[in-house]
Amino acid sequence: MASGFPGRDIRGGFGFGAGSAVQMQYQHRSDGGAVIGAAGLLKRSLTEMERQQQLQHAIFLRSVKQKTHFTSPSPISPISSVDLSAASTTTASSILSSLSSASASAPFVGQGIPNSTTWSFQATIADAEIDSEKKSSMTNRLLELERQLLDDEEEEVSISGSAVTSNEWSETMEKLMSPPPPPPPMAAVPSPTTSTSSSSGSSSSCTPSSAAPSRQMLLDTATAITEGSQETAAANLAVLKRAANPRGDPDQRLTAMMVAALVSRINPVAPGSSIPLTDVCSAEHQAASHLLYEASPCFKFGLMAANLAILDATKDNPKIHIVDFDIGQGGQLASLIHAISERYVQRSPARPPPCVKITAVCPLQGNETTDLRIIGDRLAKLAERLGVGLRFRIVNGKIQELNHTTLLCEPGEALAVNFAFFLSRVADESVSTANPRDELLRRVKSLSPRIVTLVEQEMNGNTAPFATRFAEACAHFGALLESLDATAARDSTERARVEACLARKAANSIAREGVDRIERCEVYGKWRARMGMAGFNPVHLGSTVSEPVKLRLSSLRNNPGFTLKEETACLGCGWMGRVLTVASAWR
Repeated sequence: MASGFPGRDIRGGFGFGAGSAVQMQYQHRSDGGAVIGAAGLLKRSLTEMERQQQLQHAIFLRSVKQKTHFTSPSPISPISSVDLSAASTTTASSILSSLSSASASAPFVGQGIPNSTTWSFQATIADAEIDSEKKSSMTNRLLELERQLLDDEEEEVSISGSAVTSNEWSETMEKLMSPPPPPPPMAAVPSPTTSTSSSSGSSSSCTPSSAAPSRQMLLDTATAITEGSQETAAANLAVLKRAANPRGDPDQRLTAMMVAALVSRINPVAPGSSIPLTDVCSAEHQAASHLLYEASPCFKFGLMAANLAILDATKDNPKIHIVDFDIGQGGQLASLIHAISERYVQRSPARPPPCVKITAVCPLQGNETTDLRIIGDRLAKLAERLGVGLRFRIVNGKIQELNHTTLLCEPGEALAVNFAFFLSRVADESVSTANPRDELLRRVKSLSPRIVTLVEQEMNGNTAPFATRFAEACAHFGALLESLDATAARDSTERARVEACLARKAANSIAREGVDRIERCEVYGKWRARMGMAGFNPVHLGSTVSEPVKLRLSSLRNNPGFTLKEETACLGCGWMGRVLTVASAWR
């Protein structure tokens, strides 16, 4: 007799064979209860089929990880309804075989029960047990499949009815449902160079508009040039040129300035050309330097401190002789004449003002001498208007020829020698064995001056290796450009000339070597050692120097970035904590 036990269709899903369903209904037509039981069994199996299909479908939808392979200890194949059906069909087939053999050998299960009824009752019980077993087996397999899909081998999975939860699933859903984080600012430039990487992850972005990544790429380019990696340097420069903007923010302006300096270093002018000298020695550069001293409080306060030190050292002296090796456009000396007039003419009208003599030392002849005469005439007119007697002289000669006679020194004069942004432009032992810098200091020491003032930019730009020198220039000129934003309009003509002056200074310091490099700035510690070797001792800058500078600094409105650093023999002015200029006095 054919069995009516339901089985699984290997082709997928749950159901009955058509023949089995007809035989079941035919065998139990005489027994309505049996037919109803078979129909209920059919309905229950279909319902179970739908529930299991929905559960499997839900697990598929909840899978958020793409799996390339499975590493489960149990032999579960990848997601396939054929594999699951085949496994279940194998079990069902073995059970069917056992039941068929049992029904053939034992037609009666108990006494007093007809054969057909006994088989129907037996089939119903067996169907319920096997169906429960299949449900449990299928649930376990589906849970195992979900565990593999969610990669939860190391987490516990809890089951409550048909709900399956896990920590990883909750975290994943929370991430998917939460709004995405805002994208990082498009500011960084990944450096193509294989040298030193950017610190603080600054080279992890992708656009060249931020200062930090552009500055890091500038440093990487300088390193590549030092190592001879021309291709890397050229690739970096191509990116940096797109980030540079001579009229942009301070960082973009710095990038433009430094890119020009690096390009000039890679493509130097012909040997012996006078272009490097005219870059920082032309009349336009001198005029632009005067604008820089007026526009930047760091330079202005340094010159102011030097004037105050000269006034303090020469007070109550009827004759003051000032020897200046670089008067520029005469701005510092004009301020000094004003201070002398205020001290002696306005405050003490009964006392006659001292006789002031200014000697402008000019080692060259030609246009420089003509320009100095024009400046001297302006200073003389200013002194006459303020009631100060002034004599202006120009001395041409070499450093070796400087002495009391050539400098027109007279007995009874209070001699003051002013080095304002000059000594750093004089060659030292790293350029020539003659060492003009130390020779000049020894000559000045032999004059027995009442005071020597020294004002210089605070930057290690002389004997340091190129990469270090370039990094110093980036930090120094970057701070200068930022400070200019606080005192000068970006789009003004004066600002453009000032920045052109800074660009020439930077290019000469970075791109040139040997005698072609004129800009050779030092830090104060090196100046102190050099002055000490020449026989000078530091002069204490008291409150007569520091207090007026502090008062002038406090008068600057909306410029909290400028700072003063006081030491015993020097006064440093800077921007945001970085000292840019240092004024000191010596005897």
